[in-house]
Amino acid sequence: MNSDTAVGSDDRLVRSGVRRAGRRLVPLLILLYFVNYLDRVNIGFAGPNGMNEELGLSATLFGVAAGVFFVGYLLLEVPSNLMLHRFGARRWIARIMITWGIVATAMAFVPNATVLIVLRFLLGVAEAGFFPGIILYLTYWFPAAQRARMTAWFMTAIPISTALGAVLSTQIIQHADGWFGLSGWRVMFLLEGIPSVLLAFVVWFWLTDRPAQARWMPQAERDALERALAAESEEVAQAGPESVLGALRSPRVLALSWVYFGIVYGLYALGFFLPTIIKGFSEQYGTSFSTVQQGLINAIPYAVGLLAMILWTRRAADPTIRVAVPALVGGLAIPVALYLADPWLAMLAVTICACGVLSALPGFWSLPTAYLTGAAAAAGIGLVNSLGNLSGFAAPYVTGALSDATGSNRLGLWVVGICMVSAAVVTWLLRRTRPRNEVTAVPPESTDR
Repeated sequence: MNSDTAVGSDDRLVRSGVRRAGRRLVPLLILLYFVNYLDRVNIGFAGPNGMNEELGLSATLFGVAAGVFFVGYLLLEVPSNLMLHRFGARRWIARIMITWGIVATAMAFVPNATVLIVLRFLLGVAEAGFFPGIILYLTYWFPAAQRARMTAWFMTAIPISTALGAVLSTQIIQHADGWFGLSGWRVMFLLEGIPSVLLAFVVWFWLTDRPAQARWMPQAERDALERALAAESEEVAQAGPESVLGALRSPRVLALSWVYFGIVYGLYALGFFLPTIIKGFSEQYGTSFSTVQQGLINAIPYAVGLLAMILWTRRAADPTIRVAVPALVGGLAIPVALYLADPWLAMLAVTICACGVLSALPGFWSLPTAYLTGAAAAAGIGLVNSLGNLSGFAAPYVTGALSDATGSNRLGLWVVGICMVSAAVVTWLLRRTRPRNEVTAVPPESTDR
């Protein structure tokens, strides 16, 4: 067999292995992130539907409770990702799911604001490392050309969990009020916290750490995937830092952290306060919606955003364009919503913002993974995610504080727009220093599915 034939055979085996791994692993990862993200943001539905009143929370205190999650998240993100790199995804993700499920379920029994804030902090501690761990895990299985597509499918869990979660959460709050002697919002925390504990056992028996360990994959595919990933890892190592300390001190990693901060600022500002904004339509526009109707309206931006995410990831090949353009569009759209005289036009602007946020996220993660590998990738991805997710604390706190101070959501959402536009600008500036090996997404017409 000549070298060209061998390379062609390897390429076919890699594509076949990617398809097989994608079918086995990605649906479970989507389900895990669905449950994870719902447990993280369902406080946004609890707040305006009984929790704030029952616990005596102001908009500022609600923002603190929503955002303190990310303080614990920040403290342990990098160590947790290094533990996953050392002990393997199967063990570490199962551990994360059990601990976060226990804390998420305990949210149903909070007696006051202080305990709520403590539990939200512990939820962040318990969950630290889950999302960046999955991003790292995808680098163990999928070469860069296919990874952007797999990351996009994994991240469809965000709009799915927010859209379906909005309907599910509001249905529970409205119709399960009084179950087990609990308020509807407490029942919601209880019923949405239990699945993560159960799924931990699925993770233990279903996930496989590396292709070499995948008995469900033919040996030839395993070997071809390992060779392709090893070659890619060597190339990436030449472009970026090789050590943990080098990754943590890298100016490019810090700049990418700001980009992620700006994009995620928009995500969490919408996630935590959109239900409150929709509830406020009755005062602003003279409308009246039931709790379930509010949940359905809340789902609209994320349902449209899901479609935009998939289409944009399939069509936009350049890494900079994949991130900068949707971040810019989303950042410019959100302030427009504040000055429209019709609730449906306001929702249109919010939907455009959601499309921008969701379309930018999958493409973003192709930027750090093109620059980092091994333990440096574990540390760098963890740092980017932890610093970026500081916006998860800043967005609800700043939005809530500005709402209390001004009596309006306008100034808070202007801050959202500014953060997202700045993320687009920094992404474009990083284009000049893009690593030579940075791989663009392969258009779907040129890849096997």
